[in-house]
Amino acid sequence: MTQTSADIYYDPYDLEIDVDPYPLWRRMRDDAPLYYNDRYDFYAVSRFDDVEKCLADWKTYISGKGSVLEMIKANVEVPPGSILFEDPPAHDIHRGLLSRVFTPKRMNAIEPMVREFCARSLDPLVGAGGFDFIRDLGAQMPMRTIGMLLGIPEEDQERIRDRLDAGMHLDEGVMPDRDYNFQPGEDFSEYINWRAEHPSDDLMTELLNAEYEDIDGKTRTLTRTEILNYIGLLAGAGNETTTRLIGWTGKVLAENPDQRRELVDDPSLIPNAIEELLRYEAPSPVQSRYVTREVEHHGETVKAGSIMVILNGSANRDERTFPDPDRFDIHRTMARHLTFGYGLHFCLGSHLARLEGRVALDEVLKRFPRWEVDWEHAKQAHTSTVRGWDRLPVLTD
Repeated sequence: MTQTSADIYYDPYDLEIDVDPYPLWRRMRDDAPLYYNDRYDFYAVSRFDDVEKCLADWKTYISGKGSVLEMIKANVEVPPGSILFEDPPAHDIHRGLLSRVFTPKRMNAIEPMVREFCARSLDPLVGAGGFDFIRDLGAQMPMRTIGMLLGIPEEDQERIRDRLDAGMHLDEGVMPDRDYNFQPGEDFSEYINWRAEHPSDDLMTELLNAEYEDIDGKTRTLTRTEILNYIGLLAGAGNETTTRLIGWTGKVLAENPDQRRELVDDPSLIPNAIEELLRYEAPSPVQSRYVTREVEHHGETVKAGSIMVILNGSANRDERTFPDPDRFDIHRTMARHLTFGYGLHFCLGSHLARLEGRVALDEVLKRFPRWEVDWEHAKQAHTSTVRGWDRLPVLTD
């Protein structure tokens, strides 16, 4: 059954809904498994099975027009190399190339550096009575990690991160009118020029030198435009979602002190705790796709040319898949969640995000076994796709 704004109103730009969307998403799962928003003219699915099927069916629900609602509406022509906004065969070629330089083995090898970045952020705060999970850690460690991997000088990383954050921010609670006529990696041109003359052991150098067979069967290297788009994608994705994961770690474990104590006493539980955090508070809970052919959901027809908003954050709380889904449980066992997507566009950086989340929590607990959120000074960040905190200060012993 389709429910419209007369019955249930869901709006990815509504700041009040974004504070806690879960009660509304539950109503949608129960009463409007196919929801239609007439203000912005989109459909939405919220149940686990529906979300999983939409993510898997890349021919029907394509990413080539964008994976963000306002981007699809703007009818943007996406330049090559932005694998989040591509379909096969170009997607498979570009993703395959990136996967060669973004391997789990390589990600595991950087764990000592990630721990060093955490220590550098946290050690000066011991004995200070508190710190900010975002400003002091979440906005620092992921930025340094992806900057190190790409070969971006540390003194420039914060400026680039702040620019990327500003480009996602929602102020008024309405669909933003963004200017998409820009080069996503334009901040990185000077680094690419430098690396072309001064190769090093980083992803930028590997992308400059990598050879592959394009869709025309020609063996070549990436163009500068393609490299810019790769790097812009990695810098943005490598910073934003991991920052939000770290913020949710601070909030959720403050609200569950008994489980936090278990993690202090037994750090081997941390990897599963990160998996449960990813399910419980998905950093990127809203995706969008353009619908290429007429399809049916719950007895209703969705026409070709429609936009489908895919609520993976809601799917992760679907009681049809997860027992007692609104309860946070570091001992939960699950086949999978949909925080990193599913199918063709499963997040290539999932291994790195898990690594960073695990190391960050481990290093925090070593220094700060207890904390409480300073709600008077906390501030939630609002975007149309990523959900988390702009500031999350905590008080420590």
